[in-house]
Amino acid sequence: MHIPDGYLSPSTCATLYAASAPFWYVSLKRVKKQLSSRLVPLLSVFAALSFVIMMFNVPLPGGTTGHAVGMGIATIVLGPWASILALSAAIFIQALFFGDGGITTFGANCFNMAIVGSLAAFVIYRIVAGHCALTARRRVLAGAMAGYLAINTSALCAAVELGIQPLLFRTAAGAPLYAPYPLHIAVPAMLIGHLTFAGVAELVLTGGLVAYLQKSNPQLLRRTAPGSLLGGEREPTAEPAGWKAARPLGLLVALLLVLTPLGILAGGKAWGEWTARDFSNPTMRQQIAKASSDAPPPTHAPGGLARLSTFWTAPFARYAPPGVGSRAFGYVLSGMFGAGVIILLSLIVAWLAERFRRWRTDGRPA
Repeated sequence: MHIPDGYLSPSTCATLYAASAPFWYVSLKRVKKQLSSRLVPLLSVFAALSFVIMMFNVPLPGGTTGHAVGMGIATIVLGPWASILALSAAIFIQALFFGDGGITTFGANCFNMAIVGSLAAFVIYRIVAGHCALTARRRVLAGAMAGYLAINTSALCAAVELGIQPLLFRTAAGAPLYAPYPLHIAVPAMLIGHLTFAGVAELVLTGGLVAYLQKSNPQLLRRTAPGSLLGGEREPTAEPAGWKAARPLGLLVALLLVLTPLGILAGGKAWGEWTARDFSNPTMRQQIAKASSDAPPPTHAPGGLARLSTFWTAPFARYAPPGVGSRAFGYVLSGMFGAGVIILLSLIVAWLAERFRRWRTDGRPA
């Protein structure tokens, strides 16, 4: 679901950056008052959790791969606005350091996964969960449904963006300039895999973590459940704060980092994430056609795609640090580096925000 550089026209990229900007602005406005010791640990841990979750590829029909995103559980615990920021941070680190998704298409990828995914998950979860107790089984069902429908809504958005490219942007001879497959191929190719395996992975992840938090720390579910109480509780207790509240999820991130080599067991590439060279590789051409309703790809990469695909060269492309002979070990190191950068940046932003807040309040830096 990470659209690479070159698959969307510059005008499409600009449009989706512009569409994402208001949501980033509102998210920052909503969250900045909470950028304190209470929210920052959870925000950083969920950004790291989403980053690591997206490293676990699962095989999809047609020989491609996909992955869960973590948008459901991030929204349920953080709320939609903080979730937008957490997922956007994870997507940015993926694109900048690992070439997973593009820089020109960063706005599109955030719009699809961080923004549409978080808002869809929030609406679905609130509708299905209603005002039931924080520990009610209905919340597990609500979380599972929110994750499943949110990731499929995101996949549909990506499919439409890719599918309209050959309709709108073509050469004088009629050849596509960017993504080569139209809507009637792009939409089924994306949705079949997400309605089945990738969607189920998000469903199990979200429902499972809601059930886990209900037993270990149900107060973390309160942010998106206003007025809901624990089973048999008369008055709500204070929401847990700081790193103590984030510790169980931090341990989960650590466990997943150790298991990241499992994420490279699934062969094949995600649909619509082929490199420019793949279009002229006979073996890859067969895989592309098989995953695209047997429609053969262009003989060579479309001109605009080939040109924009070199816009940014990631230092650790494909999660393979240079000089590391073992692919599995390199994958683990990439995961540790990415998660560490996310947490470090979150702490720096929180520190700067606190200093600015004190300066505004006291007229002097802390």
